[in-house]
Amino acid sequence: MEPTSRMKRREAIIPLLKDASAEVRQAAAQALETLEAAQSLDELLTRLKQGDRGTKIGAIYALGRLGGEKVLPILLYCAARPEQDIKCAAIKVLGELAYPQALSQLVERLKDPVVAVRAAAIEALSHYREPALVPRLIPFLEESDGLLDAEAALALGHLGDARLEEPLLRLLGSPHERTRSAAATALSLLP
Repeated sequence: MEPTSRMKRREAIIPLLKDASAEVRQAAAQALETLEAAQSLDELLTRLKQGDRGTKIGAIYALGRLGGEKVLPILLYCAARPEQDIKCAAIKVLGELAYPQALSQLVERLKDPVVAVRAAAIEALSHYREPALVPRLIPFLEESDGLLDAEAALALGHLGDARLEEPLLRLLGSPHERTRSAAATALSLLP
């Protein structure tokens, strides 16, 4: 929809916010929200296409705040981009939104060759309460790197499977401060 057309519609709807009918006022308010969201989405797409790297990452986070089914394909596309920072931002936002349709792509990112991308995917998966993720995340507890093992501990803690107590207890002796801290937090989350 062209911006001028959107503005024309918006200006025509605004007076209905003062209509005598509560139903009409409610419909007008919802219509304005929809028009503003569409305008925001168009602006964010422009920033994603034409902006510098920082602008693109900002647009990805803004898409997360906007939410809705329309942002999902855009975020999935960004999560598959070759640029590590764009990919990580999209993965993080997809995790926060926790759309079921994104789960398989997030699981696929666990195989990414870049450690930061795998860490972002693990953290993103912590937002899903999916017991089937446990076997995919447990191997990361053995990484002993202070990043992947810590993210896996937290994600598994959020999944809340009491059978994970022993592997998490072992991480309390890790040489990595972040891993010990994550293990302690994860243990506190278990039932």
